[in-house]
Amino acid sequence: MNRTCPECGTKIIGRADKKFCSDACRNAHNNSLNKDSKNLVRTINNRLRKNYRILEKLNSKDKTKVTKERLLRLGFSFDYFTSIYTTKTGSVYYYLYDQGYLALDNDYYLLVKNEVFQ
Repeated sequence: MNRTCPECGTKIIGRADKKFCSDACRNAHNNSLNKDSKNLVRTINNRLRKNYRILEKLNSKDKTKVTKERLLRLGFSFDYFTSIYTTKTGSVYYYLYDQGYLALDNDYYLLVKNEVFQ
């Protein structure tokens, strides 16, 4: 039985369950499968990643108070988040995975870390 590499088409030599001729072909094939097909998805994921890193950097303790100006200066975008949590009292927390923020009075934000995700 002649088996060929699905990436480059060369003959596969070796184990019976081997699917690719080399690690390079295996990597190239998997990269093409897992590549974000749309630029929009890639852009949003990059924005979420940047927002998360900013919150993680500023919130070294589990609760921190920070100004809106400082968040904006670091490049934070309030349009991108992964979930919203509304408390019984009506406070709205915006989360990026386990890092969240709550708008306070006078352009201040409370940064929090949700321990549920740990």
